Amino acid sequence: MDSIAKTPQPPYYAVIFTSVKGPEDKGYANMAEHIAALGAEQQGFLGAESVREANGVGITVSYWTSLEAIAAWKNNEQHQKAQKLGADVWYDSFATRV
Repeated sequence: MDSIAKTPQPPYYAVIFTSVKGPEDKGYANMAEHIAALGAEQQGFLGAESVREANGVGITVSYWTSLEAIAAWKNNEQHQKAQKLGADVWYDSFATRV
């Protein structure tokens, strides 16, 4: 995600995911790439922007057409596996806001 998301005129919804990643990769880069591509294929996905600082702090903002689309993405089986790995392996802390 190297550019600013092209969103339509509001209304739409934003999901802000803020995290502090531990120093070791442990498969994170591959999963992050896979999940970003999978998310982009989901119904209602409008775009995303993501940055991560050298100290591990990262923010990803994804844009969606509806709360139902966000819920469907949250409950996607592959995304749930990545969420669990994030909580158990990759992130020292994280927060999600809609």
